[in-house]
Amino acid sequence: MNNFLSAVVLLAVLCVAVQSKQSPPKVQVYSRDPGEFGKPNTLICHVSNFHPPDITIELMKDGNVMGDAKQTDLAFKQDWHFHLTKSAAFTPKDGEKYTCRVTHGSVTKDFGWESNM
Repeated sequence: MNNFLSAVVLLAVLCVAVQSKQSPPKVQVYSRDPGEFGKPNTLICHVSNFHPPDITIELMKDGNVMGDAKQTDLAFKQDWHFHLTKSAAFTPKDGEKYTCRVTHGSVTKDFGWESNM
């Protein structure tokens, strides 16, 4: 029983140590194909290397949330850093602004998509 209790205490200490580690996300916003105005494409926001896993990703068009976005399941590496991807079909037009809004804990930041044109 002492070994079991020691294992439980060790597991609790490890969980607290992992939870106390904060890592802000690395964010990449890109399109599946090179950006061309008027051509259907997919907007992708890949968020990686973050901890804890409390995160929200929104794809935005001119400040409004884009509908029909799909999100992968939350995954993690051996060091407990998480990654997640969200994508949506879109057809960019000149003058439109596309961004990925990421909220991690209490911090919200917008990351813009560049059309390569």
